[in-house]
Amino acid sequence: MGPKAKKSARKKKITKAERLKQLQEEEERQQKEEEDARVKHEKEEMERLERQRIEREKWHQLEAKDLERRNEELEELYLLEECFPEAEKLKRDTRLLSQLIEKLRLLLLQTPSYDLEDKTIIQYRGSILELQELLHLKFNVATERLLRQASTLADLDSGNMEKVIQDENVALYVWANLKKNPRYRSVRFSETQIRFEIPRILATSGIAIRLLHTHYDHTTPLRPVSASLQGHTATATHFVKDEVQKGEAEISKELQEEYKQQECESVSVCEEETKVEEQGDIEVQMSFVQEESEATKCKLEMKLLSEAVFAAQLLLIENANEKPCFCEDNEVDLCQFTTLGGVYHLDIFELPPQCKPMKGWMIVEILKEGLQKYVYPPESTEDFETENAFPPIEVTLEVQESVIFFEDPMVARWDAEGKHWQTDGISNVLYQSEERLITFSLETFGPVTLIQDTHINMPFQSWELRPLDVNKVLLTVTTVFTEIQIQIKENLCMLASVKVDNKKHSSTLEGRWMTPISFILALKETGLNIFPTGHSHFYVVINHKEPLVEIKAYRQLALLSSAFAFGWSKWNVECSSKKVIVKLREHLTEEETVQDPNWTLLMFSGDRAQRLKINENSETFSEALKEETEFHSTLYHLVKDFASKEAMEKIRSSKCQFIDSVCYMLLSTRLLSYS
Repeated sequence: MGPKAKKSARKKKITKAERLKQLQEEEERQQKEEEDARVKHEKEEMERLERQRIEREKWHQLEAKDLERRNEELEELYLLEECFPEAEKLKRDTRLLSQLIEKLRLLLLQTPSYDLEDKTIIQYRGSILELQELLHLKFNVATERLLRQASTLADLDSGNMEKVIQDENVALYVWANLKKNPRYRSVRFSETQIRFEIPRILATSGIAIRLLHTHYDHTTPLRPVSASLQGHTATATHFVKDEVQKGEAEISKELQEEYKQQECESVSVCEEETKVEEQGDIEVQMSFVQEESEATKCKLEMKLLSEAVFAAQLLLIENANEKPCFCEDNEVDLCQFTTLGGVYHLDIFELPPQCKPMKGWMIVEILKEGLQKYVYPPESTEDFETENAFPPIEVTLEVQESVIFFEDPMVARWDAEGKHWQTDGISNVLYQSEERLITFSLETFGPVTLIQDTHINMPFQSWELRPLDVNKVLLTVTTVFTEIQIQIKENLCMLASVKVDNKKHSSTLEGRWMTPISFILALKETGLNIFPTGHSHFYVVINHKEPLVEIKAYRQLALLSSAFAFGWSKWNVECSSKKVIVKLREHLTEEETVQDPNWTLLMFSGDRAQRLKINENSETFSEALKEETEFHSTLYHLVKDFASKEAMEKIRSSKCQFIDSVCYMLLSTRLLSYS
């Protein structure tokens, strides 16, 4: 480094005083920044506290306003919800006794628990069992008469008899082994895919094979009402009856007092007016008293009926406290599985004596004991040479076309002794879904059925309830396997469409209007089960909601369904069990676009309804109230704040039967807990 550079470096060297000054300036700058940050933080904190204070004050004002009008709103809701007892009165008027099995079953299901006494239930169930036994006896008598004539109906090629008789509900297949040819071991009914592979011992025996396929299931016992539900039912029934008697007694007492008072007034009138005028006044006064007492009695009856209807609706969403216990390992749990496609009654009979022509007459020996079953395998096998003389019989059956199986069905056989379905004694099950055939090996004959998981379509992925017209809505339920659309109008329901794997599936139920309970039974019988039971929560992970909150929500959604579309919200899982969240939008015409993005989120806790600030696409859940909105005690009064005049008119003009039917379908599907 040269002399000039060294001199320059010495000049740039910072002195100690300058360094101290720089440090002092830096310290002052940091202190100023810290002070500014502190002041800013204090200011922001004060602003935050002030905002909280304003929000709390606004919240308290809204709560106070909500409490102030709560009684008025609840009274108005009570008047609106009189549609439910009104609908029940109409259903009572149209409910008639019937002697048919299905009608009796429907009566047991349709009639509310408070209208059925224990002795009536026992009587109906007894009648059902008697009719079932009579029906099966008639099938056996018809089979016996047919088999007596087997020789005259024999096929020219095989020499054996084959007969197929079908109608809408029953298919009867009968085969009689007249030739007893040991090489004829494959029994196949012509023009069908039904087939039996029989062992040598049956091929050489005088036997007949019968397949009676009933498209209904009269074998499975009627499900008993659980003890907890019976207790609730009995309590509700006794409460209603006691209240009615008490009310009638009070009305009678009031009538007597009013009559005495009118009588006294009539005496004073007598002294001043003529006898004719007195008589006219008494008649007018008595008429007025009677009209007033009738109105009071009617009002009391409606109040009691309303309470009874609410109790009956609550039973529809009651969760059983205990899971059903089954003793045997192979027994089918009928709370977890459902029989589908009817029952296949497989029987082997001893061939009865055949008709013989004699001098122009047909002579036949009629056995006193009637048609006799052939026991296979026999109870004792000591007289037979090999252990494999009685192998399982291979059976191929056609699956009923109207039934949908979302997974390969299981096969179960009926245990007549234990009175239940079980899965042992059945092997080598093969299901051909395209051909709708199921093949399996059966150790012993008897009734068999196909079963599917009851909850295969639960929980639901999403749902939507959308108005179509006056007193007409469309309910869409989407599951893992299917999308089901149901139309509801007045007191009827109809299957509008079914999609399986996003493709339209043809169903025999489409276009058929039925009452809600008949419709639900029909859907279940075709495999489209979207209706939880009181035990379903043991088999499905559900989004549990408090029963009172859930039932109030369904009732109020039904009230609003004429003018508003409702739908599933992902946030319904995030809120507590004491609250439900649905999305809503006004929907007045069928032509309105279904994919309207302008949904509003509503939260309801049974006694408070509010609009939420978040929407379906928000990143996090919040119960914050939407700006410029208020609390209300009911969903009805909440939507009044932003609904159009036309929408409110449609709601108020809805028929009671329509609202009741929508509510029943919501209660039956339990969309808020099972989505």
